Amino acid sequence: MASAGFTDSGRILKMEVDYSETVDEKIPVCQKLCEEGKLTEALDILMSLEKQTRTAADTHSCGRVLVAIVRLCFETKNYPALNEHIVLLTKRRSQIKQAVTKMIQECCTYVDQMPDKKTKLELIDTLRQVTAGKIYVEVERARLTHKLAKMNEDENKIDEASKILQELQVETFGSMERREKVELILEQMRLCLAVKDYVRCQIISKKISTKFFEDVSTQDLKLKFYRLMIELDQHEGSYLAVCKHFRAVYNTPQIQEDTSKKQVALKKVVMYLVLSPYDNEQSDLIHRIKDDKNLDDMPKYKELLQLFTTPELINWKVLHEKYESELRDAASDSTAAEVFGHDDIGKKCWQDLKNRVVEHNIRIRAQNTHRILLKAG
Repeated sequence: MASAGFTDSGRILKMEVDYSETVDEKIPVCQKLCEEGKLTEALDILMSLEKQTRTAADTHSCGRVLVAIVRLCFETKNYPALNEHIVLLTKRRSQIKQAVTKMIQECCTYVDQMPDKKTKLELIDTLRQVTAGKIYVEVERARLTHKLAKMNEDENKIDEASKILQELQVETFGSMERREKVELILEQMRLCLAVKDYVRCQIISKKISTKFFEDVSTQDLKLKFYRLMIELDQHEGSYLAVCKHFRAVYNTPQIQEDTSKKQVALKKVVMYLVLSPYDNEQSDLIHRIKDDKNLDDMPKYKELLQLFTTPELINWKVLHEKYESELRDAASDSTAAEVFGHDDIGKKCWQDLKNRVVEHNIRIRAQNTHRILLKAG
């Protein structure tokens, strides 16, 4: 049955001649020539065969020939020839897309087998060069780019690694699986945070729909996403946003199955909730959380929530004496100390807690004054 292929320009090609038997015959001959140290002769035969299969639009055979050419270069450790032929074959007039894809996929398997870093980088650069702007090999290019970014990061070139990975518009890749897309976007977010590019990180985070995390198989990615979002919003000082992120972590089945992790997440929810300025959303959430039965195992945190949900004045001095050692001393509660510790961030959080107490007391006084005025009227 005739097979159809496509050129780079999108032109449909119909197979005119089937070269499969010729390819079956020639490839073993070329392999034998290579074993005898005659790589150049073998490549001459295959390059001639490549032209025949390409002009005859024999997609399958052309792909096999392209793979054979790069494989012989790799197996004979002639890496300059490998790079040279990758470029040469992708620039052929009316080259068949499917054949190029097979060759690129084959070459991607060689990257981690390169003998040294210099050779590895040369191969990655060559492959990235020939795949630029080609949608049909966008997935392979993305993986190579991620690998290059990782190499830069390993050398502590974080800025360069971030810059390299940001060039990928992963969300537009139609041929990439959704999970792999999310993994790459999370890597982009992580590197943005590493270079303190919080604005870009916020923009990139919106490319991920949280509905994706409803699938149980994505729990690992969900936790990674929310850890990054927590770091981002902690920097922004968005306490309510951080609280909601910890709540998403808390509601993850994997966390619910681990008592220790579940308690840590719930404690963080409570702490960031009481740190959040009062508004309708915060008020609604605080009433939802205080009814959580798991708080019964953490009486101090339950009491802390009740202070802010009871229409009574809070005595800061009493709260300070009762909770300071519990919330600020790592020996008493290492989880709380991460928020209210004695470092600069912890001191700010402790001061903000005091501010929330003052705001709560002002609201209670205002409500009582309003009632007195109504009665007097």
